[in-house]
Amino acid sequence: MPLRLLLLGGTGEARRLAERLAGDDRFEVILSLAGRTRTPRLAPVTVRQGGFGGIAGLTAWLERESIDAMILATHPFAAQMAVHAEQAARRTGIPTLHLARPEWPRHPQDCWLECDRLEDAPALLGDTPRRVLLALGRQQAALFEAAPQHDYLIRSVEPLEPALDLPRAQSLLARGPFTLASERALLKRHGIEVIVTKHSGGEETYAKIAAARELGIRVVMVRRPPTPALPRVEHIDEALEWLIRQAETSGSHPGANRGE
Repeated sequence: MPLRLLLLGGTGEARRLAERLAGDDRFEVILSLAGRTRTPRLAPVTVRQGGFGGIAGLTAWLERESIDAMILATHPFAAQMAVHAEQAARRTGIPTLHLARPEWPRHPQDCWLECDRLEDAPALLGDTPRRVLLALGRQQAALFEAAPQHDYLIRSVEPLEPALDLPRAQSLLARGPFTLASERALLKRHGIEVIVTKHSGGEETYAKIAAARELGIRVVMVRRPPTPALPRVEHIDEALEWLIRQAETSGSHPGANRGE
């Protein structure tokens, strides 16, 4: 029987891994998405959307669906889901891997102001009005109502709802990946002086960091939350190798004897 895999996704890495696994009769993949994005990019595997109902709900779902293995490939800032996956893996004994994209390297020419919490980022913009690119997504943009003196360009995949209480804010709907040339042009066109972003890592959205370095633009960088205590890899090929090993030894863990 194929190995039943729960792939906790929402990232480009999860989607590409699902695409690699689609059609491989060794695996039966269920890609789980949180449902926050109305028009997510889907992969040619079974997709479920929405939450599980906390640690207890995820644990029950894993057991009910006879899952053999789990890969956590959520966004690095999806801290709650990471904790839930770690705890559910402990309770069920299901082999679980964390596929975590590499962090961005910091170069000597980068001008970063770092903080541990997104709530601290507005204060790092300073009192003097600046032209700011918020590259955070729509859900956290409301935090910057605490610093209304700045001119904001807010980039998100979906419209900002509800409207923000910011007197000088412009919405830009766009979905990565972005090129260095397009990011450089965007920053110049809007006269951006500061970028606010999470330390998401990966290649799809790195171009803005490289463009900021070229143009001498300051970046307010929110550090990643702590990672779960799970085996961890950074690349899809490593995750595939792990999955193949799980398939070869699937008789030793809880979901292997389903249907007997």
